[in-house]
Amino acid sequence: MSLHLDAEALYTELLAGVRGLIVPDVVLVGVWSGGAWLAERLQRDLGLATPHGVISSTMHRDDFGSRGLGSTTDATNLPFSVDGRPIVLIDDVLYTGRTIRAVINELFDFGRPASVQLAVLVDRGGRQLPIQPAFAAARLTLPATQQLALDRDDAGRFRFTVQETR
Repeated sequence: MSLHLDAEALYTELLAGVRGLIVPDVVLVGVWSGGAWLAERLQRDLGLATPHGVISSTMHRDDFGSRGLGSTTDATNLPFSVDGRPIVLIDDVLYTGRTIRAVINELFDFGRPASVQLAVLVDRGGRQLPIQPAFAAARLTLPATQQLALDRDDAGRFRFTVQETR
C-alpha cells in the first residue's frame, strides 16, 4: 500500500482547528516529539503570548516495565502553572490512546488544569482506550503493521513516513 500524506497541508488544517479551541489563558502542550514540534510552530503562528509546553509520556506508560527509561531526551517542560489553565494537548498521530492517557497522568502531576482538549494531525483509529480528539486534521486507517511517523527537516517543514513494524 502506498500512502502519501501532505504533512504541511495537514498542518494548515490543524492550525485552523486549534484556532477554534483557543480560549483566554489557554496554553499549548506538545507531546514529545512530533507533538512538541507542532506545538512550537502553532504557538508562533497563533501569536500566543505564553510559551508552549512539552510533555513526555515516559514515566506513566503502561509498558514502562518492558521499555524502561531508555536514553531519550523527552523530558517534560511546562514553563507555566497548570493549575486552573485550559490546556490544548497537541500530538502528531493518535492511535491506541495509551500515550495520551500517560500524558494526561503526567500533566496532572503538575497540577489541576481547568480543562484538557486534544488536537492531532492524524487520527489513525485503532483506539484501545476511550480517548477522542477535539480536532483531527485527518482521519485514516492503517494496518497494525504500519507506523506513521512525523519528521521535521532543517527548515522546520513537516513530512510523514510510513514504516513497517513487526
